Amino acid sequence: MIGPADGGVEHRDTETMTLSSVRRIACMLDLDPTLIDEGDILPVGWHFIAMPASTRRSALRHDGFPGLGVVIPDLGLPRLMLAGRNVSYRSGLRVGETVERRSWIDSIKDKTADTRPMALVKIAHELRSISSGEIAVAETQTYILLPASAYQPGAGVKMPIDASVVRTVVPDDTLLFQFSALGFNSHKIHLDRAFAREIEGFPDLVVNGGLATLLLTEFVRLDLGLTLRSLSVRNIAPLFCDRPLTLAADRRNGKWQLSIHNEAGNVAAEVEVETE
Repeated sequence: MIGPADGGVEHRDTETMTLSSVRRIACMLDLDPTLIDEGDILPVGWHFIAMPASTRRSALRHDGFPGLGVVIPDLGLPRLMLAGRNVSYRSGLRVGETVERRSWIDSIKDKTADTRPMALVKIAHELRSISSGEIAVAETQTYILLPASAYQPGAGVKMPIDASVVRTVVPDDTLLFQFSALGFNSHKIHLDRAFAREIEGFPDLVVNGGLATLLLTEFVRLDLGLTLRSLSVRNIAPLFCDRPLTLAADRRNGKWQLSIHNEAGNVAAEVEVETE
């Protein structure tokens, strides 16, 4: 990553991985917060607390999304969903460490198909350790912008999950609220049932894409006992509150194959990882 595409505006800020914030992540994940102390290595994936945007309430999008430090263009497409992310974990961060965050629009692509307008916007981020000067995390998030039409679920058939390691989680509205609060994310599809159902057309609150990714990184850390070096997630279908979410892993040809499944067993996200 070398900087903003097409001369775009770059956002810079500093964030500190405070012990209090990190312990709150542990509480959200139902882990003992007292086992984490100042100077400990931050678990992979927990860097999301350094990603919030300091957006004034009057500057929020109509859907409450605060952005990521840079303004996502409207393009006449008012609906926004996370399509995927790519993350490179380059060096370990520590609890209490301060990082510099750089964020910029990496690309904007028109993806209109069959007269249905849509666009993909990639937002790039770097977290650089102030103490070492090294880039600790490089991440690109891809958002899909859609017209103001209601969500249309695709046809799906329940499929058996063929994997050697699985974990099922049921994200409830408390978990969605806590994750949104820690990330300062006020996107209404995660918090406001009336908005999610009546405006966006979803059957219930939508599970944050970042929350699903965090549950995945915890699955890799705790269930597989592995350390991630990179992660690529392609979201295929939304996941919903109070419905089982299954994390699945299988080792094939010497590599771990991971996926996230919805309550019907259908793949909601495809995942590629590199581990130590």
